[in-house]
Amino acid sequence: MLFREWKRPSKQIHRVILWHVPFKRQPTTNGELQPEDDTSDWGLDELLNFTIEGSPLNTPAWPTISDVHRALRPLQADADRVGKQVEQFAETLDRHCNDTRGKPQDNCTHALKVVNGYRRIARSTVQYLQEIHAPEKQEQASGTVETTSRNSYGESSHSTTVDDLEQWQQEEQTWHLLGVMLQVQYPSQSPSHHALSGEYLVRPTIELELNQYSSESEVWSQFLAKDDQAWERHCVVQWLKTCAMESAPAIEDVVRELETDADRGSGLCAHSWLYTKEAIKGQKRLRSWPQALAPDSPGIDTSLRNADKSKSLVTQLDPDAVTRQARGLEHQDVNYERATWLACWEMLRRGEDWNSIRGWCQDHVENWRAIAVRQDTHHYLFSEGKASSSGTAAGWQSRALWRKVCALAAQSDGADQFEAAVYGAVSGHLPSMKKVCCRWNDYLFAHYNCYVLGAFDEFIARSLPNWLPHSLSDKAGLLKSHMTNGNRAISGKQFVTSMRELKTTSEEAKRPFKLLQGSLIGKSFDEFVRNNGTLLVQNMNRLGSSSSYAKFIQNVEKSQAEGKIPVLIKPDDYQIIRLVSHICLIYKGLGVPTPGAENFLDAYISFLSRAGKQQLLPLYASFLSWERAISCMAREIRLVVDIGERQTMMRLMKQYGINLERVLNKQLRMSIERSQDHDEKESGYQRLCILDSKKQGEMRTIKNDFMGSAITDDQHDLINGFEWYLLLDDCWDETMATEFSGSKGLAAAKEMSKRVSFSSLYHRHTRGRSMNSDPPEQAQSRGQSNTFQNLEQLVHALNALEAWQAEIMKKPRDFDMSSLTGKMWRDSLRKASESIEEHMQPLLRGWLQYPKDESEAVVFEQIREAYLPEVLLAYTAMMNFSAQYLSRSYLLKSMELGAMIAAPESDLAGCFVSSKRMAEMVDALAVTSMNMLVAEEYGIGSKKMSAKMGLWGSTGS
Repeated sequence: MLFREWKRPSKQIHRVILWHVPFKRQPTTNGELQPEDDTSDWGLDELLNFTIEGSPLNTPAWPTISDVHRALRPLQADADRVGKQVEQFAETLDRHCNDTRGKPQDNCTHALKVVNGYRRIARSTVQYLQEIHAPEKQEQASGTVETTSRNSYGESSHSTTVDDLEQWQQEEQTWHLLGVMLQVQYPSQSPSHHALSGEYLVRPTIELELNQYSSESEVWSQFLAKDDQAWERHCVVQWLKTCAMESAPAIEDVVRELETDADRGSGLCAHSWLYTKEAIKGQKRLRSWPQALAPDSPGIDTSLRNADKSKSLVTQLDPDAVTRQARGLEHQDVNYERATWLACWEMLRRGEDWNSIRGWCQDHVENWRAIAVRQDTHHYLFSEGKASSSGTAAGWQSRALWRKVCALAAQSDGADQFEAAVYGAVSGHLPSMKKVCCRWNDYLFAHYNCYVLGAFDEFIARSLPNWLPHSLSDKAGLLKSHMTNGNRAISGKQFVTSMRELKTTSEEAKRPFKLLQGSLIGKSFDEFVRNNGTLLVQNMNRLGSSSSYAKFIQNVEKSQAEGKIPVLIKPDDYQIIRLVSHICLIYKGLGVPTPGAENFLDAYISFLSRAGKQQLLPLYASFLSWERAISCMAREIRLVVDIGERQTMMRLMKQYGINLERVLNKQLRMSIERSQDHDEKESGYQRLCILDSKKQGEMRTIKNDFMGSAITDDQHDLINGFEWYLLLDDCWDETMATEFSGSKGLAAAKEMSKRVSFSSLYHRHTRGRSMNSDPPEQAQSRGQSNTFQNLEQLVHALNALEAWQAEIMKKPRDFDMSSLTGKMWRDSLRKASESIEEHMQPLLRGWLQYPKDESEAVVFEQIREAYLPEVLLAYTAMMNFSAQYLSRSYLLKSMELGAMIAAPESDLAGCFVSSKRMAEMVDALAVTSMNMLVAEEYGIGSKKMSAKMGLWGSTGS
């Protein structure tokens, strides 16, 4: 199991108080009050703030249900768009956990399988989005259309966009890269590993010693087998080629602008330099020259020039004429030349094999250009000795020399930059390739391709030193310093840092996907997770006070955020958060520590919850540390309100080893602290206020709808928390209490009494154990049951008073006791009055009089002082008014109430005395005495009696 068995903590809080004013701050041992966060000035936007803590001593807060509904509008689009993929990722992860449970993880074979599963999900999503957005992306690349959204039917909507397609392409590439790096870092020769060879390159093995008869294919294989760094960089180069092949625009689109400037139609199929050829033919016709023009022909410099007379043109049309004669071409031909070399560079950059490049050159009548790339070493990997396909018939020494020639050609002053880049890619000349690089991937390709080929040449020099003439070897040694501008090869981490500092790529290098890919290449994923995870939650903290983002961590150690971090992963980057979370889980399965991974995982769990994927939460929470899993699930389960979903959630938490009792205890404690108002914490239990202000000589009236109907989001969450306990057996010891505060909490108390019957809850949870429980346990259960029942009785009494007042407001304007309307109203009033009498009886004797200890006795007494005087005064007012229309016996009952309060054995008088409200009760009894005299004189229901009593004189008018 992922979590060790939980042992029940010491019992510190067992009381359950449901309808109250929040708790006072308790003094510490030195007499000072415990510090509390000031939340008195929180606004509505802060309701979504919650805390994700690794420590059990820090209590997190969370978004409420209404906050979730407010956030649903933007989140629903994300949930709809990635819902299927989110579930597929979870299914793949769960399947991987089941397959690897109890099996030794001695290599990355299982990790590669799950990486491939994730990659297939991303790839299928890319294919689906390409069907929808491919035409739009092509038009967008040409700058002829604006970005729009389309659904699966191609109609405009808010479902997916071209940006979504690009994001999923980046994700698919990232999963591919992760697999490549895992294969490099955790090599294995097991059969199951070779089964993955279709997805990744298989590293060659050392089979034979090299000799003078070895082919270059064999030399290359030996090189990759022996040099770990070269193998890694070679794999990255192949990954870069795959990325370019899958995501880059078509070559026709890349060269379109230059092709247009070449002014010869589309396709680049026109023969060579048309405009320069026409100028040369014109000069030959003018001169009647029978042979080819020469650069030193008389007057040729002034007569054979380009259209704008700015430069002399070549006199011959062979490919090297420009560099040999140091002359130029017509402007259209210059663009044609650039477009052709750009196409060749793009094909090399995308990893096209030589046959494909040759076919393209043949189609465009440029066969000779294919010769330049024929000697690319990367194209002859593991050729199995087939000379026809490997190109080794001429001897590998000639190819080694050809790379030297291409390196010199790449440094030629007259070569176009794309031509130089092609020669640089073949030879490994870094400066020529960097001139045409404009993206992060291009620069990485240039660097790694250069270092791999340079290391290969060094390997040849060490392994077979006599196969190149010593004179050429010396020149090769002199040439080596020019391959990288005299700089030493940099590590992957240094490259990633340099890309952030380079002006051309600084913006792209700071994007989340490139940061992630760079951390994998630079083997700094743990640093990436630690720093960006910390900054992620810090950013969510800052946004928490002004938006719907969640507040994760209140106090982050400065040491965790030290260092120059280029960018924050935004809280709404749900795709990158999901991606990083799953990568962290893969490394965790391999035993690789990734500090800060729980920040990403917790943020992803929060997104799943708000996107309505609650059933996935236990799976991901099971990978958190024990305490954090408890806090995380406690934060999220309150949002599950359907009974069936709750039962499913409980079953899943049990399945994944998450302690349900601890989760419910944690979420209830957090709900209570969230719902308490700071001002009320300071002032303690506030007095209940359900009566209007006193009128001189008259009985105080009950307020209309004094319980109200407005329930705060926090109170809703608290009620939902208690509802969870209906599904949990034997939870008394872990139940914390709350009290709804004064008039502000009465509506919530009424709603709770409807949804959560604590009496039935007690009977359900205790009937199964009562027969086997010891007498002390039975006594404790009975005491807790009494407490719950007392609180429930209070709410029923208040609810009856409110219902009675509602009947009073229905009194007919022209009341006549003999009329049908009057009789019907009196019947309704009588029923409401009897309901109050029934529900008031439990409050008159022994209400909250059985605490289990002294501390609970203090709390009970405070609640009695805050509630009972007001309720009994309202009861007195009710009886006085009912006596006017129903029976004078209500006045006698009111006087009996006074006698009961004054009785020596009564527990009610103390509440009036301690709350300093005894004078109010005396005044109310005095008014009752006067009303008895009036009723005796005028009779029940008479207008004179109503006028004399002065009770609710405006009611019904």
